[in-house]
Amino acid sequence: MMLVSVLFAVTWAPGQIFYLILNIHSTFTFRESFFYAILLIAYLYVCANPFIYAIKFDPVKRVLLSLIPCKTTTQPLDSVEMT
Repeated sequence: MMLVSVLFAVTWAPGQIFYLILNIHSTFTFRESFFYAILLIAYLYVCANPFIYAIKFDPVKRVLLSLIPCKTTTQPLDSVEMT
């Protein structure tokens, strides 16, 4: 959960700081490309969040693995009869 929280703070902080500066200094001008870069950073969190849950959290991982239709099961070598 710490990873999700830290990633949220890191990716959304630039946009929130930008919005705060924009509200404090009404004469503040910015380039449009700067705005889109901040927006892209914020959207990285939205894209990365499902993958973090799928990799790090066991309940989500179990459900996703159960959805794979063509799983193969492996048996340990000592349980296989050697003839």
